[in-house]
Amino acid sequence: MKRLIQIMWQWVMHFWVPLAITVGMLSVAISFTIVLLVKQQSTVQIPNITIRTGAGIKYAEVGVLKRGEHLNILKRSHGWVQVRREDETTGWAPSWLLNRKTPVKYMGSLSEATVVLDPGHGGSDSGALSIDQKHFEKNYTLQLAQRVKTVLEKDYGTHVIMTRSTDQIVYLSKIPKIAEQKQADLFISFHFDSAPENNEASGYTAYYYNAGNGSKSLAQNINNVMKPAMPITNKGVEVGDFWVIHHNTVPAVLLENGYINSAKDFSYIRSAKYQKYIAKKVPMGLQNYLTQAAKSNQ
Repeated sequence: MKRLIQIMWQWVMHFWVPLAITVGMLSVAISFTIVLLVKQQSTVQIPNITIRTGAGIKYAEVGVLKRGEHLNILKRSHGWVQVRREDETTGWAPSWLLNRKTPVKYMGSLSEATVVLDPGHGGSDSGALSIDQKHFEKNYTLQLAQRVKTVLEKDYGTHVIMTRSTDQIVYLSKIPKIAEQKQADLFISFHFDSAPENNEASGYTAYYYNAGNGSKSLAQNINNVMKPAMPITNKGVEVGDFWVIHHNTVPAVLLENGYINSAKDFSYIRSAKYQKYIAKKVPMGLQNYLTQAAKSNQ
């Protein structure tokens, strides 16, 4: 009996250990395969997602995805994915919309866009100062950009990239490159103006530099939607030789949203109501620009 137990134990040690290792390796391989398969599949959670011939809003539309559709993911490029539908047709769609579970209030081309928001200044660069020298431009540009980001993401489903999200300095030479590296569709830089003397000037201005790439039209569309109810003077659309828009290859504007060293303007700049108004209107201007650009390209 003792001999039999020894033989059985030797058999177990001889065969069971390799068998256990093999089973373990197979389990890992199967799990890894399942994970890969899941990553290569997607179920559409929200309706009316446009699919295009290429990875970007400049490509032609080839269809609209419906909620509940099952897709196979074929390729990925700069936030877009190429998908195969159940009818075997293919197209490209924004990954952020395919991953979204809550409905988009204003579904359109802006939902498919990547927008870079640049809160001017930051960190050791305080920007312009209020009359009492206690309030810094950098803080209000960040507040405003964050409000715009919230509206874009929540209501329009836009893919938003911030050049900064905290009180940090981002060097001017790097800012335009962010838009280019991320293959952004639009770029908006937020600022507040300052005059040589306190209370010497008032108003807001939309600046562009490169008229040929759509920047002038973008500035005009934003200015047009903002001016009807703005409580400060509309100074219109002007050419501005600012680094972040001069050296930007995507449609880019710089918005001066009031004079921080004007008592009148600053009373609005610091108010949530004023910031929310701008945050509501800027996306409308962006959507109008994209609609206009799409028509001109037809």
